[in-house]
Amino acid sequence: MTNIIIAAGVALLFGMVGTPVWIRIVNRLGYGQMIRQEGPEAHLKKRGTPTMGGTVFVLGSLVGYGAAHLLTGTSPTVSGGLVLFLMTGLGAVGFVDDYIKVFKQRSLGLRSGAKMIGIILVGVVFAVGSLNFPNHLDVTPADAHLSFLRDFGPSIGAIPFVIWALLLIAATSNGVNLTDGLDGLAAGPCAMVLAAYVLIGNWQLRNSCEFALAPNCYNVRDPLDLAVVAAAVLGGVFGFLWWNAPPAKVFMGDTGSLALGGVLVGLAILTRTQFLLGVLSGLIVMITLSVIIQVGGFKMTKKRVFKMAPLQHHFELSGWAETTIVVRFWLMSALFTAIGLGLFYLEWMPKK
Repeated sequence: MTNIIIAAGVALLFGMVGTPVWIRIVNRLGYGQMIRQEGPEAHLKKRGTPTMGGTVFVLGSLVGYGAAHLLTGTSPTVSGGLVLFLMTGLGAVGFVDDYIKVFKQRSLGLRSGAKMIGIILVGVVFAVGSLNFPNHLDVTPADAHLSFLRDFGPSIGAIPFVIWALLLIAATSNGVNLTDGLDGLAAGPCAMVLAAYVLIGNWQLRNSCEFALAPNCYNVRDPLDLAVVAAAVLGGVFGFLWWNAPPAKVFMGDTGSLALGGVLVGLAILTRTQFLLGVLSGLIVMITLSVIIQVGGFKMTKKRVFKMAPLQHHFELSGWAETTIVVRFWLMSALFTAIGLGLFYLEWMPKK
């Protein structure tokens, strides 16, 4: 528990102090946000807002995680390192994308193919690594199973698992990227899901098969350290959100959205809660589906289902104020996260 508090506290302080420093640096360099011309007109006034703010909470998360282990004299784990690698690797892909946008002063950065290659390379290293490095009980960070509240069914095999992990990584990172369309809209829901994983990691530690072979015990490697990672990123995101809340003084950019998607899916895979992530991050799933429906519907009928996709822009064009959309979407995200946690604890409810 001490590790969790230190990681969150240090990362929060780093985010609170580091974000305004980053804003001044970006302003001095002239690296402001580019706005798509085809987007809502109200967004044009946001042109020039400092971007790539995700850099701060990625660094803050790493500092918070390191400080937690340094100050408590504990050693980092393979599981924690893998999730942080996935977060940092995807954040680096996003950083290159953001840099091209601001350096060339255009709304499009990396070509989609180049960005996907970067995501795949980072994802393969994470997925393969998660199937290796067994601990003293021969438990690896992940194994070749699908999972909901825990692993279920037969093993799907190493290669299919790597492909499945890549699909999850690509879907989640791009889902967070699509959600990041309004001030604070992505950071708030991601913080809620991270808080859920702090609780999940703690619960899995207290009911670990390493300590007691109870019927419902969890065969998860390093659950406490996964909670520490979630707490570190949560603290960093909270510090960033202070400056990103409407009206935003800084945007996270693809640096932040891809990194957040990475840490969420990394936690889901290593805590053996892959499908549960879809419930916890229900708002992100809903926004992603709106884009799929819009594109698919237009290709089939030549008509648009929504005024604009992703979903938040539909409500903007329907006359909703930006803050109204953000707060209401946060409330929906809180509901999804609560339902997900309820499902996670459901199997522990007393049975009559």
